[in-house]
Amino acid sequence: MRYLHTMVRIRDLDSSMRFYTDLFGLQEVRRIENEKGRFTLIFLAAPEDVEAARTGAPCLELTYNWDPEDYTGGRNFGHLAYEVDDIYGFCRRLMENGVTINRPPRDGHMAFVRSPDGISIEILQKGEPLPTAEPWASMPNTGSW
Repeated sequence: MRYLHTMVRIRDLDSSMRFYTDLFGLQEVRRIENEKGRFTLIFLAAPEDVEAARTGAPCLELTYNWDPEDYTGGRNFGHLAYEVDDIYGFCRRLMENGVTINRPPRDGHMAFVRSPDGISIEILQKGEPLPTAEPWASMPNTGSW
């Protein structure tokens, strides 16, 4: 047995791709357009996983159904988790682009944000936590994560 992917349904292809690729830094490794089923599957991988993803390593699969539909319960899904080299810089870039940091990296180790579809995403500092720093140390939680 091996783990293949995590699937997340999205409502707006453009805003989701902007979030996951432009802001979050994932890269598209495969796309499937299904005319008969009226959906698009987009497989994304973290930069350090791109080569592995091409050979079948786990990816994030975004499922875009062409017919409008509202999805609820993103929090019930749980969360995705990604490791980054600089959690403060990563969260700063997200925040500067309008992404709410729901659980700031007060400890220099962990933060949470939400995708445009309400999927909770955990961001973890690679290696040891960074030293505590402002504005993160005193920043309160926003919403739920």
